[in-house]
Parts: sequence; C-alpha cells; structure tokens
Amino acid sequence: MNESYAPFTLAVSLDLPLAAGETIIVAPAGALAPSPTLRAPDGLPLLPVGARIGQEDCPDDLLVESVLWLPAAEPGQPALRGLLLRALTAVAFPAGRLDAIAQRRGMAVAVVILSDKGARGERKDECAPLIHAALQGKLDICHVRDWIIPDDPTILKALLMDLCLTQRFDLVLTSGGTGVAPRDLTPEATLAVIEKRLPGYERAMTAASLVKTPHGAISRAVAGTLGGALVVNLPGSPKAVTENLAPLVPTLKHTIMKLQGDPTDCALIK
Repeated sequence: MNESYAPFTLAVSLDLPLAAGETIIVAPAGALAPSPTLRAPDGLPLLPVGARIGQEDCPDDLLVESVLWLPAAEPGQPALRGLLLRALTAVAFPAGRLDAIAQRRGMAVAVVILSDKGARGERKDECAPLIHAALQGKLDICHVRDWIIPDDPTILKALLMDLCLTQRFDLVLTSGGTGVAPRDLTPEATLAVIEKRLPGYERAMTAASLVKTPHGAISRAVAGTLGGALVVNLPGSPKAVTENLAPLVPTLKHTIMKLQGDPTDCALIK
C-alpha cells in the first residue's frame, strides 16, 4: 500500500519534453516500443499502478497508469514488462541517463461496471460516481480508474486477474450482474478467480439491503481476495450500490492492510 522501490535508471536518446497529462511508455532494454520511449537500460522494478516516478528533488513527475507486456525487439525472445506513464506535471527529460526513484503512497482502486447497454454507449453509468463519493475521505487513494464492460463472464474473469495480479490494484469493486437474469453472471466469474471468500462481507451487504427492501434477498453478490487485492461485487442499481457499500467502507482499509501482510495486532487497531 505504502511502498518505496529500489532506485533505477531512465535513459532517452533525445531531449524529451512532456506536457502535463501526456503519456509515454518506459521499456526495458531489448523491448520493442513506439518512439519516443523512455528506456530502463538496467531493468525496471516491479511497480504497480499508482506508483509515482521522479527524481529525489521531484519524486512525483510521472504516474504508473498501466503495466504492459512489450514484444522483444529480436524474434524468438520473450516479451518484457513495461509501463505506461502519465506526466503529472510538465517535465523535460534531457538526453542521456538519469537516476529515478519510485514510491506509492495510498491505495489504487478499480471500479468495473458491468452493463451490456453501457458498454455499447447506450446508457450513462450512474454507479461509478456514487462509488467514488462513498470512498472519498474514507480511504487514502492514490489512483482510481473505471471500466465499463459487457455482462460477459469471460471478459470479467480476465479483467479481474489482470487488475489484481498484474496491475496490482488494492481494491476492485464491480457493479452489476448480481441478480438472477440470464446475463447476471458476475458472481460466477468472481468465484472462478478469487482465492479467499469473505462471507461476512456478503452477509453485511444482504443485511443492509433487507433493511430497505425484501428484494435485497435476490442479490448473489460475492466478496473475496485475489493476490493482494480485495474484490467486492455490488449491485447495478445506483441506490443499492450506496446501500451495500455503506457497511463495508469502515472495514476496507483494515481488510486490505491485513491481506497485504500488516503485522499489527488486531486488538491494537481501533
């Protein structure tokens, strides 16, 4: 959650200015990547999304937006891990090599909306903004990103694996597909990939829903862990999203800290 990484070297063949918001790939030696590209000739540390890269006097120049797999420049060689970076401020890289540092302070959160109509652009999503609002001020968030995908369990399984194990988000919240309609298969997709199920989370969401409506008994939402990430299914109704998330928010930080190996005695945590 809060991590500092081993220093590494970045190199560029020509002066490279980046405006705030511009993106660029950083690639290890031997990887094929579009130009202009930052190179890491001595290798890259295994950085997660949300990590920030810079120099000692300005450590927050660049944000890791995504972890990429890049083809090797030479045929027959294995793919190499690269990063998509976004400039947080205007920054200029002079030609040559420079020493870089990376750190991450806070949690990275992914919100996945499951909606056939939303994925086709036929419906505006109202759930992601409510999720963001519910977490605002409750978690120290360094990075948050949204996805809208169809109600397709194959797509969801692949995305969950990527977000949790490769991108290394700390919290992944899905919305939609938790009922009994033919296309409601979010719980099945989630169960196929999580490692530890959290039935207490599921019971808390059901209890919160039943206070509002007997239809809360229909939800089949699943919660669990995958790698170092907490994964929670939420309903697709904006009202139900807020109701289901409310009892979980106070537990999220503690759950993720313990999942990621925090040694603090639980009896000492208030």
